[in-house]
Amino acid sequence: MSKKQNNILKGSFAACLVIFIWSTWLVISRVGAQSALTIFDLAALRYGVSALVTLPVVIYFKPWRTFSLIRMLTIAGFLGPLYIFCVFGGFTFAPVAHGGVFLNGSLPVLTLFIGVVFFSQSVSVTQGLGLILIILASLLSIKDVSESVTATTWKGDILFFASAIFFSGYLILAREWSLSMMEVVFCGSTINCLIYLPIWFFFLPKGTFDFSSVDFLTQAFYQGIMPNVIGLLLVAHAAKNIGSAATAAFLAGVPPLSTILGLFFLDESLGLLGWVSVFVIVPGIILVAVNKKVI
Repeated sequence: MSKKQNNILKGSFAACLVIFIWSTWLVISRVGAQSALTIFDLAALRYGVSALVTLPVVIYFKPWRTFSLIRMLTIAGFLGPLYIFCVFGGFTFAPVAHGGVFLNGSLPVLTLFIGVVFFSQSVSVTQGLGLILIILASLLSIKDVSESVTATTWKGDILFFASAIFFSGYLILAREWSLSMMEVVFCGSTINCLIYLPIWFFFLPKGTFDFSSVDFLTQAFYQGIMPNVIGLLLVAHAAKNIGSAATAAFLAGVPPLSTILGLFFLDESLGLLGWVSVFVIVPGIILVAVNKKVI
């Protein structure tokens, strides 16, 4: 096997792991949002555990030495409590499938929109077709009727879309500023931990904690380590070996996989329109991500 083939294999494997991690994170976040923990507790676990785990490497690499204060606070803001409140808040109203469609599906649309408006990025014909498919999938998801869709599900959809705005802003700035992984970890975990945990401890409502329970330990492990640390590292590894466009295209697998996991583990069934929306959005995400000028 040549070095190029080996890199493609390693990058593809990393991207597949990211699909699994992000899909299961949506399911576990849905469980956490409906548990005795509040969304504020879940945010505290996310920032507290990830900051604790990454503290040794952050101290070793000292990313703050080459990073301006304004940029630190900006990236921390986009990855901060408001972003994660929208994610967890969305799961108090909407099922996992809607998280896959309105959070993951909105990301390529929003990053493309921000790129066009603020960075004079052009839109190819293929991307335009992808946008149409993503919008169609979103409309089908809204119109879906099933036991998992209630009269308040739309509130969760709006919160998911709002969280996608925050994360899209981070993705754009990470690319424009060529952020290193340590800079991202420092802003996303350490700074947000230092800012948020005192506010949570003294002022925000808290749920019931059972520190020895499997549910609590699962939330602590997954919210603090999997997407926030391992997921980001795997995305960087995949992008390095197969390119950012191919990595983004791989992530189109998150909506269908998370929906299937939600069905099996949470018994969240969808109606016909819901299933159609999940599979319509996959080619839409791929077309926007790959960015070819031919159909």
